Amino acid sequence: MVMKVVIERDRCTSCSDCVLSVPEVFDLDDRDAKVVLLQVHPSEDLRPNVERAVDDCPTNVIHLVEE
Repeated sequence: MVMKVVIERDRCTSCSDCVLSVPEVFDLDDRDAKVVLLQVHPSEDLRPNVERAVDDCPTNVIHLVEE
């Protein structure tokens, strides 16, 4: 199984907690300040930080799925 990150970008409120948790995986778009996914399949060593980003997202727009 491989970790896959899915975002619901249209619901993002631009709080940037995800970027602070895992800047290798998330960024904010310069145009609208909404989340941008840099890695759909981040390496397994980033899992704890990605899980923290999922947990910390105030609007629950970040999801992990196993493929």
